[in-house]
Parts: sequence; C-alpha cells; structure tokens
Amino acid sequence: MKYGEQEIVEFDINKKENYWPNQHKKNYLIDIELPEFMAKCPRSGYPDFAELRLQYVPNKKVIELKALKIYINTFMYREISHENGANEIYDTLYKNLKPKKMKLVADFKPRGNVHTVITIDSENNK
Repeated sequence: MKYGEQEIVEFDINKKENYWPNQHKKNYLIDIELPEFMAKCPRSGYPDFAELRLQYVPNKKVIELKALKIYINTFMYREISHENGANEIYDTLYKNLKPKKMKLVADFKPRGNVHTVITIDSENNK
C-alpha cells in the first residue's frame, strides 16, 4: 500500500488536531467545494461521483482543509448510498464543528439516467 493510501485508510476525522480554534468573533461564511467525491454503490460496487459543497458559519472551531480532503477521500473505499454518505458527512462535521450554521449539497453525477442532489441545511433541522 502506498503512503497516501495508508493515510486515507487510517484517517480519523474525529481527532482534535483536525479542528482549529476560530480566531474571529464576527460571523463569516466558509464556502468549500469538493469536486472529486467518490464512493461505491452498495448494490453494484460501481463508483458514484459527486461534487460536494460545504458552507458553514463557524462558531469556536474551523476544520483544517487537508483533514477535510483526506476525510472525503476515505469514502472512495466504502460502499455507501448517496443519502447515507451525505448524511454521514454532514453529521460528522456538524458534531465536531458545532457551527452557527451549516449546509451541505451533494450533487451526484448522473448514472443510469438518474441525477441525485442531496441538500442538508441546519436552518431546516432545528
């Protein structure tokens, strides 16, 4: 196994070093695009590709961007549905960041004439 593959397989997004103190008191929006998300279909094993867009207004913590990149890459080895993948990412990041607001849009590339977009927004989950 190459060193990059090993780092991905062993990565734990829940470790404290993946989150940094937010040094600003004012509200500001962090907008992150992750255009190369990949996971495997749990039924067929075929790859599913998506563009993820994460937006959040930080509270006391921000995520370290390399940690986010590696976390998203951990899904490439997993068999997980579109809905479960998007919800797991949202729930994990929301739990660790405790942001003032957060929104995740998972825009999956069409496969078999189906195009899926999943949006999870803290404004709708109060």
